[in-house]
Amino acid sequence: MKAGIVGLPNVGKSTLFNCLSNAKAQSANFPFCTIEPNIGVVNVPDPRINKLEELVKPERVQMATVDIVDIAGLVKGASKGEGLGNQFLGNIRECNAIIHVLRCFDNDNIVHVDGSVDPIRDKETIDIELQLKDLETVEKRLEKTKKAAKTGNKDAQVESALLERIREALLQAKSARTVVPQNQDEESLMQDFQLITSKPVLYVCNVNEEAAVNGNEYVEKVKELVKDENAEVIVLSVGAEADITELESYEERQVFLEDMGLTEPGSAVLIRAAYKLLNLQTYFTAGVKEVRAWTIKIGDSAPKAAGVIHTDFEKGFIRAEVIAYDDYVNYGSEAKVKEAGKLRVEGKEYIVKDGDIMHFRFNV
Repeated sequence: MKAGIVGLPNVGKSTLFNCLSNAKAQSANFPFCTIEPNIGVVNVPDPRINKLEELVKPERVQMATVDIVDIAGLVKGASKGEGLGNQFLGNIRECNAIIHVLRCFDNDNIVHVDGSVDPIRDKETIDIELQLKDLETVEKRLEKTKKAAKTGNKDAQVESALLERIREALLQAKSARTVVPQNQDEESLMQDFQLITSKPVLYVCNVNEEAAVNGNEYVEKVKELVKDENAEVIVLSVGAEADITELESYEERQVFLEDMGLTEPGSAVLIRAAYKLLNLQTYFTAGVKEVRAWTIKIGDSAPKAAGVIHTDFEKGFIRAEVIAYDDYVNYGSEAKVKEAGKLRVEGKEYIVKDGDIMHFRFNV
């Protein structure tokens, strides 16, 4: 599962990617400096794993990770192949969610591709290009589906009706994600269409250091614009975050954050938000050899969660021994949780909760 960072050239995408992944993608003051998509495997900051480490004292700790992709900047006409349009659109299609970076700061030394700072215009530029590409996809598919629908094919009729609704939304400059599937069939079709504007999105307002805590007028305009999109808006000073990652010690970083009025780096907030946007959650295994965070989809069953460790665990699943995170912390150890009768035994139907500490019994 990958989240792709998108935006116009020179809005801070590659610098943000560097902060998130420490992968040091080239970042420069001109468009298209990121030509191949850079992929960073990023640790998901989670204070719960620190607490478990403190209690269990394991030999090693393994955090959950999320893949972040830095994609080349898009310009007007990308849907028709302008700039690096075709490559951009291909790269974003392979991602599962979108982190849309908007420039919300003034700086005469950093060129804006359209000559002035206007995050509302920038957002609309990208939205329109993505919508135009999706419209092209929908119309091609609709042409084929309509022919099959005319022969009385029921599946084709359902698909055709959904495509018409999506087409109508796109013609009104609305993204495909605004079309809500009415049933399971439509939900499956939506996934099958692989439309760019159906992917979940969060917005990052890249501000100067002074606006990192409370935002600015640009941020307020963005929040007003997206209030009906059910999308999160994160305020981040990408330049300041880059400075923080250059500092050697944890103490130095904390002093820098305190001076800015922050309790943790904005990048940590963003990584957790991207994880959630991808519909992911974490369960833990905790033993003296290793405390580890495992990534599963929200709604996964216990056997599915077991399969993340090894496919044999899923095939031969017998039961899961489960401790709620809060119970583990309250009692301080697995033994004391058992004594208190708080360890649960769950079967194949159990839906894993975020933060569960689990041990699987299986037989292959």
